Amino acid sequence: MGAFSRIDYAVRLEEKLKNQGLDAFYFLHDDGLYKVRSGNFRNYEDARAMALNLRDRKVIEEFFIVSPQDYAVSRAPGTDCNDLREEIVRTANRFIGVPYQWGGESAEEGFDCSGLTMVVYRLNGLDLPRVSYHQFDSGRPVSGRELRKGDLVFFATRGPKRVSHVGIYLGGGRFIHAPRRGQNVKVSTLSSGYYASRFMGGRTYL
Repeated sequence: MGAFSRIDYAVRLEEKLKNQGLDAFYFLHDDGLYKVRSGNFRNYEDARAMALNLRDRKVIEEFFIVSPQDYAVSRAPGTDCNDLREEIVRTANRFIGVPYQWGGESAEEGFDCSGLTMVVYRLNGLDLPRVSYHQFDSGRPVSGRELRKGDLVFFATRGPKRVSHVGIYLGGGRFIHAPRRGQNVKVSTLSSGYYASRFMGGRTYL
């Protein structure tokens, strides 16, 4: 829906689209521009019709339509995604120290656990569901030994066998997450007693 060199312009357009009832988000593209994406449409014609309607109503000035296969989350298995994995880790590390906020989805207001993972992925062009157990259901399972940088790790912190917490795997048995109210985004280890006993598995989307 738009491409900007400044993040505040992308945020402003995202908010305008959300006010129209659309599921919009911004992300940092490989070309260095912040781009705003909205909607998953059944076909090209539906996407174009919506974009033209928004342009006619002066909600947007320009648009571009991206096919699903152009997104990293849709790449075929075996595609080299090492660079993307490193970018996910770098993006996540930028948010260390941001306060926990239930329902939060930004560095300004704070993050909850699944808000952090969703935003980090979206900043790298990957569309994740909002809630931790939906993120768990939408990924491909990976065991603890198979985890790679950028994968998500899930935990049952509110009762046995029920996903309620998520973090981003950094490698070396470490993950970054927004733990709970009163704490900040930080790095923890999978081997720590609390998280080891509550680990539900990993998921990959790359």
